[in-house]
Amino acid sequence: MKKIEFYFVSLNRLMVALLLAITFFIVFINVIGRYGFNVSFSWVEEVARHLMILCAFSAAGLALREGRLVAITILPDLLPKSLRLILRWSIVIIMFVFMAVILWLGIKFVQFGWSKETMATGISRGIPYLSIPIGCSLFLIQLMFFANRFVLYGFENDEMTIDEGNSHD
Repeated sequence: MKKIEFYFVSLNRLMVALLLAITFFIVFINVIGRYGFNVSFSWVEEVARHLMILCAFSAAGLALREGRLVAITILPDLLPKSLRLILRWSIVIIMFVFMAVILWLGIKFVQFGWSKETMATGISRGIPYLSIPIGCSLFLIQLMFFANRFVLYGFENDEMTIDEGNSHD
């Protein structure tokens, strides 16, 4: 299972890196074209926006793993360990339910937009709207892999975890 998780996380990171690189590249080329050669592509702004939305949704699960999502930790820090664990598991359940609902609504959104076209590229709006269900699915898979470590404050790239005696004991 660890190997599957490793490859999944690696592919997720690669996907986010490629999305950022592609976005940077097309925007950079468009800026060079606009200011250097007086040529601008009208589709770049729309495509860059859609790629950034996909990137943000796709990176949310990675941010969770590294403890980079916004969190209020004063309440859990004040609770005894047993109540802290109950609260953290409740947070996992709430995150899971929330993202599952957004996934379902995202699928409905894709279905709604499939017959409409985007303004600059003329593609189906359902294609960029796929960012929502793709990102939510990635987050849910990340959460399933990472839930136990999330509860124990075992974030990646974190120097200490609950088992190593940090302030969350």
